[in-house]
Amino acid sequence: MRTVVTAVSTAAMAVSMLQLFVLGALGPVLVSELGVTEWQLGGLVAAGFGVATLLSLPAGSLVDRVGPHRSLIGLFVVSAVALTVLAVAGSAWWIAVGVALGGIPQALANPATNKVVLASVAPEHRGSVTGWKQSGVQLGAFVAGVPLASAAAVVDWRWGVGVLAVLCLAGAAATARLTVPAPPVKSGSGDGVGDRVRALAAFSLALGFGLASVNTFFALYGVARLDLSAPVAAWLIAVMGLVGIAGRVWWSGAAGRADDPAAVLPWLGLGAVVSVAVVALADGAHWLVWFGAAGIGMFAVAGNAVSMVAVMRAVPQKLAGRAAAVASAGFFGGFAVGPPVTGLVVSQAGYAWSWVAVGAAFAVAAGIAFLVTRRTAVTV
Repeated sequence: MRTVVTAVSTAAMAVSMLQLFVLGALGPVLVSELGVTEWQLGGLVAAGFGVATLLSLPAGSLVDRVGPHRSLIGLFVVSAVALTVLAVAGSAWWIAVGVALGGIPQALANPATNKVVLASVAPEHRGSVTGWKQSGVQLGAFVAGVPLASAAAVVDWRWGVGVLAVLCLAGAAATARLTVPAPPVKSGSGDGVGDRVRALAAFSLALGFGLASVNTFFALYGVARLDLSAPVAAWLIAVMGLVGIAGRVWWSGAAGRADDPAAVLPWLGLGAVVSVAVVALADGAHWLVWFGAAGIGMFAVAGNAVSMVAVMRAVPQKLAGRAAAVASAGFFGGFAVGPPVTGLVVSQAGYAWSWVAVGAAFAVAAGIAFLVTRRTAVTV
């Protein structure tokens, strides 16, 4: 049962942001074929996270009401519709419709998968399962990256996106066969998610700000400052993502075994600060950038998975959807705000100051995480 839950939850997380990864992978094609400008493409990605931020809280309440099983099926179906819209899009307006629809599965993903894990997985295994399912985001980025870009070079890119939509429908069919037991509900537990979850949302906001900025500008930095070719610079993101999968699984397992999962978060924040400093030093020693990329993957990318472990431990099971939604809203908000702000810093002051901004965001995340462990308590 644990293996099935892990597979379905990982697939759901991979699918949840697939339409945004498709935009990134097919950016050059969309610019040349549909006349989408670079600023429109960036605006669409930011708007996608903005929609997910706005929908997160209602989605969390919906998951708590209708249950994670139906929510996961809906996630796969809406993802299929969003990808179908992208596959047949003839203008930037239709791409915007697909991106807006894609905000729904983004908002549903963490609340639904967290509740499935809580209902179906024994407490001692929840940390590692959460790490694997949060790594689904990196899996989605890979699927929408290398294979889709390669397919677009050989056949019409629309067919590739259409195949992804069909796979989403297959995920819905597989999820429909999954049996999710109803979790026990503690009486008298209240309806508020509590100070700890709100503090974890603030941590996620700062973390998302830094991570989104790195995702957006890392490859550009490699080309502009380190004289890397575009394909080699793209491997900076790949290294960060691959190490991030290992980091999410390892750190989430460690957090799940700890008395307080949030105690891991300050160390991840500090590790992310050091890693960004290493990247900044690569201006003088280019080889350092690869160690910085691995460090960001090991610490910063892992932070979101560990925060979800902490959120799952912070509330009764009946509030798990809303709690995950609050934390997710913070993370998506950071992703929506980070790239525009950091892009302004790059254009006005250069890449050196952009890494200062990213490092400051990770330092804020570390400080909030430290306060979480000192001023709030594990409640369940």
